[in-house]
Amino acid sequence: MSDFDAAEVLERCDALAKISAAVDGIERSYLTPEHARTNWTVGEWMADAGLTAWQDAAGNQRGTLAGPTADAPVLLLGSHLDTVPGAGRYDGVLGTLMAVAVVGRLRARGVELPFGIEVLGFADEEGTRFGRTLLGSCAVAGTWEDGWWTLQDAHGVTLHDAFLAFGLDPSRVGEASLVGRPIVGYLEAHIEQGPLLQDAKRSLGVVRGIMGARRFELEMIGEAGHAGGMPYGRRRDALLGASEVVSAVEVLARDARAVGTVGRLQAFPGAVNVIPGRVEFSLDLRAETDAVRDRVWDEIAEKGLKSAAARQLSFGVRQVHEARATQVGEQLALAVEAGIRSTGDAEPMWLLSKAGHDAMAIADLCDYAMLFIRCKDGISHHRDEAVCADDVEVALDALEATVLELAGQSS
Repeated sequence: MSDFDAAEVLERCDALAKISAAVDGIERSYLTPEHARTNWTVGEWMADAGLTAWQDAAGNQRGTLAGPTADAPVLLLGSHLDTVPGAGRYDGVLGTLMAVAVVGRLRARGVELPFGIEVLGFADEEGTRFGRTLLGSCAVAGTWEDGWWTLQDAHGVTLHDAFLAFGLDPSRVGEASLVGRPIVGYLEAHIEQGPLLQDAKRSLGVVRGIMGARRFELEMIGEAGHAGGMPYGRRRDALLGASEVVSAVEVLARDARAVGTVGRLQAFPGAVNVIPGRVEFSLDLRAETDAVRDRVWDEIAEKGLKSAAARQLSFGVRQVHEARATQVGEQLALAVEAGIRSTGDAEPMWLLSKAGHDAMAIADLCDYAMLFIRCKDGISHHRDEAVCADDVEVALDALEATVLELAGQSS
C-alpha cells in the first residue's frame, strides 16, 4: 500500500535516476529504451494511485482519473520525465511524481471532484536528442509541426524514423492533442532551479510567468595567420571580435534585466600558434517580455556587426530556438497561492521563472499555474541537484490543497 508521502516520492525519484543511458550520470532522452522503461515504471505508479495509465501517440506517459460525467472538464497535472545529459534527479520528475501522489491521496480519502484529472509525464521537454524542446507538450497542446519530422539526432536518425522504432505511428501524433476538450487548467510543480526561495528561507513559491527565450548560433569569420609573423595592423582575428560580443552580452542583458548566456565558444583552427580565423559561439537570451528580449537581441546584433566591421570580419547569425514569454492564469495562480497559505505561509512568495517549462507549450491550450519548490543553492541540471523531504512534504500538501481549492470553485 502506497503512502503517497514525500518519502515515497523521493524514493521513486531515486528509482528513476537508475534508468539512464549514461553509466556515470543520469540521461534519459526521447524515444530511447530509457524513455520506454521510464514510462512503464511511472505507469505502474499511476495505476497504484488509481489512475488509468497509458502512453499517448507522442510518447507521453499519461494517467487518467475520470470525472463525474463523460463531459466533465479535466484538470491537468504534471511535468516531464526526460533529462539533460548529466542531470539531477528532480528536474521534471519530482513534479510528475508529486502529481501522481496527490491523486493517490485524494483517491485514498474518497474525495469526489467535479472534474477529472489527467497526470502527464511529458516525454521531451529538454530537447536533448533532436534539438527541439517541448515536443511532448506541443503534441498535447495541438501545436505539433510537420516540419519537425526531419529533425535528426547526433547519429543521423530522423524524428520520423525514431517514432517508428519506438512503436509509434507518426501519422497519429495528432491523437495526443487535447484541443477541444473542456479543461480546467494545467498545474505544474517544479524545483525552482534558482536560489531565491532559499535566500528568502521559503519552501514554496508561486510562479507569475515564464521568461521568453531565443537561442542563436553565431559566427565570426576573419582570416587565420601565423601568430608571430602577422603584424597587428593586418590581423583579422575572429576570436577578438567574438570576445567583444560575448562581453557585450552580459552588459546589455543586465542593464535590461534580461539574462544572456554564451554557453559554447570554439575557435578554429584551434592551434596555439595560429590566429583564429573563425569562431563559433552560442547565445541564450531570456527576458520577462518578448519586447525586452528582442530589444536586447537587436543591441547585441548591432554590437556584433560593429565589431566585425572594425576588424574586417564577417558576423553570421542563425536563430535555432524561440519561445514566447507567458503569464500564468490568474485564477489558477491564486489557487496555488491559497494552497501554499494552507500550509502556514501567510504571504507566499511570487517568482518569475527564468527557465523554460512544459507549461509554456500548454499555454497554447489552456491557462496554467506553477508551484516552485526550494532546491539547494539553486543548482539544477547537475548531479548535485537536491531538495529536502520537508519541503517536498509541504509541497504535496500545497498541491493537494490547490486541487481542492479549484474543486470548490468549480462546484
